[in-house]
Amino acid sequence: MSNDIFVVAEHIKGALEEVTFEMLGKGKDLAGNFDGNLVAVLLGSGARELAGELGAADKVICVEHAEVADFNPETHGQALAEVVKSNSPKVVLVANTSMGMDLAAGVSIEAGLPLVAYVTEMSADNGRLTVTSQLYGGKMNVESQFEGEQCVVSVMTGSFSADAGRAEGTPAIEDVTPSLGDPRVRFKRLIEPEAGDVDITQQEILVSVGRGIQNEDNIPMVQELAEALGGALSSSRPIVDNKWLPKTRQVGKSGVKVKPKLYLMVGISGAPEHIEGMKDAECIIAINTDENAPIFDHAHYGSTADLFDVVPALVEKLKG
Repeated sequence: MSNDIFVVAEHIKGALEEVTFEMLGKGKDLAGNFDGNLVAVLLGSGARELAGELGAADKVICVEHAEVADFNPETHGQALAEVVKSNSPKVVLVANTSMGMDLAAGVSIEAGLPLVAYVTEMSADNGRLTVTSQLYGGKMNVESQFEGEQCVVSVMTGSFSADAGRAEGTPAIEDVTPSLGDPRVRFKRLIEPEAGDVDITQQEILVSVGRGIQNEDNIPMVQELAEALGGALSSSRPIVDNKWLPKTRQVGKSGVKVKPKLYLMVGISGAPEHIEGMKDAECIIAINTDENAPIFDHAHYGSTADLFDVVPALVEKLKG
């Protein structure tokens, strides 16, 4: 086993995701503590051109193969496992995203390494890695320690500074062609949601509605508040799953990331998946009757009053 830290670079449609730089920044710290190198792993046919943006890494392993041209959990997982088993890094950092969760679980099984998911904090001291992960929608933090053993760590987006992972540099590049057989799963095409009537990523004010709204008939009440504020209506995943609003209005890991000046949440508890999509808003206000809801750990202002009292009162006040 080496003391190297591997970061699996996540990219889509020719662009590196922000979480890649978050992991590079933190990985650099860990590599320094373990006296190892920081190695970025680029999976995907044609992804080599992205290596120039990974200046924080000491080396970039480019895994090229026709079967990894587009994301496929089977082939990408096999290719990553082959690289990990060949190099035996101390820690493998993978993003806790829809793609990353497949990869982290797969390489954990293929390489026989323990996996810690939903990680928000990491530190190293005297050869020991300590990680903190979230359970039960962020209501519980669990600390795990690794000493003298390899592991896979699945990192929540937004946990670390992306700026720390952006650096000038020309890392060494190693090209690898994995041994992949005939896959059982094949990539057909990427289906993207149709453009909505409002691009919520461009809005300065968003009023976001969650499960606490209870039923679809109450959505117009929150819509009225959004309009009174001069903003747009967005939502958490349960609202979209119930088909009360279109997918284009969903904020979060499986939706879109937004950065408005004001993000007002109505009836949203604050699951990590939602926090990922709105944590960078300039002002976060939460309305939730549960005073222990995780969202209050992130909100600048909050109210535990009943949303069915607060929202109409705000609308009345705004309309004068």
